[in-house]
Amino acid sequence: MNAQPNRRDFLRTAGLAATMLAAAGPAAAAKRKDSKKGDRAAPKSTAAAARGKDLPNILWLVSEDSSPRLGCYGDTYAKTPHLDALAEEGILYLHAFANAPVCAPARSTLITGVYPPSQGTQHMRSRNKLADKVTFYSEYLRQAGYFTSNCSKTDYNCSKIPPAAWDQCSRKGHWRNRAKGQPFFSIFNIGTTHESSLHRHGPVTHDPKKAKLAPYHPDTPTIRHAYAQVADRTTTMDATMGRILKDLERDGLADSTIVFYYGDHGGIIGRSKRFLYDSGTRVPLIVRFPAKYQHLATDKPGTRSDRIVSFVDFAPTLLSLAGIPVPEHMQGHAFHGKQATDPPKYAYLFRGRMDERYDMMRAVRDTRFKYIRNYMPHLPWAQYLNYLWRAPSMRSWQAEYDAGRTKGPQNTFFQTKPMEELFDITVDPYEVNNLADDAKYRDVLERMRQANTDFLLRNHDIGFLPEGEFVARSKGSTAYELARDPKKYNQRALMAAADIANRRDVKLLPKLRHMLKDDDSGVRYWAAIGCVALDAKAAPAAAELAAALRDPSPNVRVAAAESLVRIGKPDKALGVLCEALASGDQWVSLHAANALDNLDDKARPVLAKMKAVKKGGYVQRCLQKAIADLEA
Repeated sequence: MNAQPNRRDFLRTAGLAATMLAAAGPAAAAKRKDSKKGDRAAPKSTAAAARGKDLPNILWLVSEDSSPRLGCYGDTYAKTPHLDALAEEGILYLHAFANAPVCAPARSTLITGVYPPSQGTQHMRSRNKLADKVTFYSEYLRQAGYFTSNCSKTDYNCSKIPPAAWDQCSRKGHWRNRAKGQPFFSIFNIGTTHESSLHRHGPVTHDPKKAKLAPYHPDTPTIRHAYAQVADRTTTMDATMGRILKDLERDGLADSTIVFYYGDHGGIIGRSKRFLYDSGTRVPLIVRFPAKYQHLATDKPGTRSDRIVSFVDFAPTLLSLAGIPVPEHMQGHAFHGKQATDPPKYAYLFRGRMDERYDMMRAVRDTRFKYIRNYMPHLPWAQYLNYLWRAPSMRSWQAEYDAGRTKGPQNTFFQTKPMEELFDITVDPYEVNNLADDAKYRDVLERMRQANTDFLLRNHDIGFLPEGEFVARSKGSTAYELARDPKKYNQRALMAAADIANRRDVKLLPKLRHMLKDDDSGVRYWAAIGCVALDAKAAPAAAELAAALRDPSPNVRVAAAESLVRIGKPDKALGVLCEALASGDQWVSLHAANALDNLDDKARPVLAKMKAVKKGGYVQRCLQKAIADLEA
């Protein structure tokens, strides 16, 4: 999550060790308004529904922005004795993944058991409506008689939280507030490790000289300091988890409670959070079963499991543990309980818009290999993000790159992407050696490429329409239903169009020119994006692009206008971009702001118009960067 805590919130987070009831961290402060509504609106669960069922209590301990930097995972830089002890008593998962490498889409996956690109919640802070059939797992638990409490972060990336989602959803949420004899499901979200902890270059207790840097990070004092900050925060987080577990014991509940600990996605130094590498998606996951409920576990205590688990599996697993039938619309696999399935072969990962920057990536991960498909390879990984660049470590990396002092994988992050990436994690855990063009791995590449294609079609990925387009097309309904209506969403055609656009091959320009006249605005959009990717080489398509400035779809107009400016025909095109920038549709405005920023000095003739726009939010963040560059 990219919450923006003030100094008081930040200091409160740093003092989490003082009290478990304050264990919500800086990100929770940004969502507290929703949380309080949940407390007021939700009707109370009753113990009667659970009577005679012998249901387990379930406790979720969640740390934000946490890669597996724990002693039990072999990383001894931070001291994590409490979670290490939990791992000795429980099941440690070696291949656990957040399906999205950022908070809101990841939590949308968790709460619904549905992949966000399958229901239009893949973009950061999208606030789109869920389909009626998509129900929060907590609602099923409450219907079964559970007392449900969430302390306290929500951030589910949808339009509203159902009133029946929680019995308590606030900083006061606690198992202690349930009715006598009632089973509970409780979450404690710990914000100590959140990305915001890197925004200040404060004192550290871990020695920066002892930090083991990833090969893609240049060795600067600022970056080493960031590693030490992460270790400090991880150690503090571990102590907080220890206190919560101790309270569980003191309340006499440890022998009747199944405990999950996990990170809500990876992070937090640059090239982790927001990106589909393991540094952004792989998370720690430990599950401890008391002896009373060991029969519900698929592994024994002290096990290190090779099973692939991802966030989409969590909701069906909860229902399986509670004896609730898993509904057909959930897309994950239960990994415990009576409805546990065979292990899936792959984890499927995704990235859409991150804050103010558009991008589209999908990935497939098995226990050895990672395949990434970049659908906007003409954009660099390191698109400037206001929130990410607040970290001194990110600015240090940028300064080293700008000064020409970086080398090898330290440079790659600031460059444009290949269409495909393939990594052998067993020998390349940092994912810096792309094997996609290596003939020795051709079979692996084709297998995982096909797995990606099959998955996208099977799960109705709506991401092949630009955000403003699928929001407009699903008005009066939902993106979930749009994605499943072949008359309104021809996914195969759009995927084929994206494939042509992604190749950046001038020999395919005739196809792009033809696609610019297609009946489907989504196909026309990808044709225009393909011309943007070709830059000046798209000049022969000038007539078709000029006609596209009058396209009924604003996203097509924006992409065509950007391409025309790139090929040296800015007159009408810049005006179209400014019109889109002033649009009442925030996602069209954001698309235009991105285009103007990507045009660099070519956008200078409309600098005054850019400065006159007062949109706020993501649009303003993007414009501020573009304007600052032009005025530098």
